Order: sequence, then structure tokens, then C-alpha cells
Amino acid sequence: MTRRQKEPLRPLTVDEQQWLERISRSQSDPASHVTRAKIVLAVARGVSFTAAAHSVGRRSNDAVAHLVARFNHEAIEAIIPRHAGGQPPTYTPADRQRILDQARRQPDREADGTASWSLTTLRQALRNPPDGLPHVSTATIRSVLREAGWSWQRSRSWCETGKVLRRRKSGPVEVTDPDTEAKKG
Repeated sequence: MTRRQKEPLRPLTVDEQQWLERISRSQSDPASHVTRAKIVLAVARGVSFTAAAHSVGRRSNDAVAHLVARFNHEAIEAIIPRHAGGQPPTYTPADRQRILDQARRQPDREADGTASWSLTTLRQALRNPPDGLPHVSTATIRSVLREAGWSWQRSRSWCETGKVLRRRKSGPVEVTDPDTEAKKG
């Protein structure tokens, strides 16, 4: 006889059910998401935690219990794994946004000493202000720009992917590619 579940799975909404079924059949989503979706669907069908773990090749019913408890509180967000150890992120989302804002700003030739941003000149501009980021590295700046969808261009400058400045008779126009998100993945 199995032990009573301390926190059983709450009833799934129609949207959650459809979303979990789509993820469980996905070939392109991360394997961890697919496995977690299959576990939650198995528990929703009334399978025990142990049987749900075994159905996806896992052994721990405790891990299933933790996933179910997290799903009850966070809903679909529980499918995405959290930070699982290692060094905590050094820069906050506000710091990352500050790096992006600085990269979007047109450099001043006098103050910044450049006409276009390189990683080194961007690092210098971020480190110089009194309230700046004194220890930011070019590797950190590169990873923040890449995560935001920026890429290094042949013109030796950083540009947001999917946005381009086109010359028109009426003047320069910024054109956005509608399939940018699909191309990033």
C-alpha cells in the first residue's frame, strides 16, 4: 500500500492540459520540459507518483512530489527548471538592461572616443561612471548582447538581430523582420 500524497495534483485547466500535451509530444523543446510535462500528465490521469516516475525512466517519486507541489503553486512555469546550483548570477536583470541600454546609445566621439561600439569601448563606457559596473568584462557584455538577440556584424559593430536601418527617399527607416523570434531559436 502506498503512502497518502501530502499534496495531490490540483485539477488541470483546459489550457494547461492542451499545453502539457503539446509539450509532451514536442521534438524541439528541451528534454527536461518534455519529461516534466509527461510526469504531470501521468499524475493528472491518476497514476501514482512512483508509476509516473517510472513511466519516464526516473526512479524518484519524491522528485515527482516536488514537481506536483511546484505545479500546484506556479502552474505551467513549473515545467521550466530553475537555477540548479553553481555560482549565482553576478549581474541583476537591471544591470543587464543597463548594458543593453548603453549598447543601444549612439557613442559620442568626444566622450567615448569611438564612432561605433566594440566590446572593449562598451566595457570602458560601462566602467567609467561613478555608479557604473566596475568589474564588468567583455565576456559578460558579449553574453548579455547574445541573449538579447544581438550579433556582431561585418561592419564591425553590434546590431539587434532583425532590425536594420534602410535608406529611403524620405530618409532612413528602421525595418523589423517579423520572423526574428523564429530565427533566433
